[in-house]
Amino acid sequence: MNFTSRLTKSETIAALAWIPVHVIILPQILRLLCRAGRLDVTAANLVLYAVGVVYMFALLGRFLRREFDPLCERPFFCLLQVAGSYVATIFFNAAFVAVLLLISGEGLVMNPNNQAVSGLAADSPGIIKATGIFMAPIVEELMFRAGLFGALRRKSRVIAYAVSMLAFGIYHIWTYIPENPLYLLFIIQYLPVSWILCRCYEQTNTIWTPIFLHMLINAVSMNVVERLASL
Repeated sequence: MNFTSRLTKSETIAALAWIPVHVIILPQILRLLCRAGRLDVTAANLVLYAVGVVYMFALLGRFLRREFDPLCERPFFCLLQVAGSYVATIFFNAAFVAVLLLISGEGLVMNPNNQAVSGLAADSPGIIKATGIFMAPIVEELMFRAGLFGALRRKSRVIAYAVSMLAFGIYHIWTYIPENPLYLLFIIQYLPVSWILCRCYEQTNTIWTPIFLHMLINAVSMNVVERLASL
């Protein structure tokens, strides 16, 4: 597999350094501001990703520009990869829901992250859509695919996939686990999509394809959640 990460050493450090800030430090600060009444949850979520986007463009903007070259060289191939990857995502999600139904039966546990997004979207749909569709994919792909996967891919392809997939799954669920240990099951739901995003990055050798794929997944998912909530 002829994959080459175009992140420089300093850009790799910048991408990896943002993970603890985005996952732990900044959310704790925003949580304190929410408790003090300075922000509501929707605004805090917007600030979290807006700060991340500014950080990424400031420190990895040149990397993002360089990543446009392979995208422009093979636009139809990249488009096919995004389309095929999205179809695969639908299949894996359907399979996961079917397995979860078999395990839990009528007591089906819903994905807490999806429930949280659905609740926020009901109050401020425009802000949540802007955050989830445009900001989150940029920040998360630069952290988990360009930074984590790209850095480890230089050492071991297997380790790169395993670590980035597990980190992506834990990232979406870990804050909900103290509430209900069964939520650990939903880490499994994020493993296939994380594998697909890594593969899309690897196959096309440009970070923009997993970013666009991530945007597509979030856009369709949020639209489905919005329609279901209106029924």
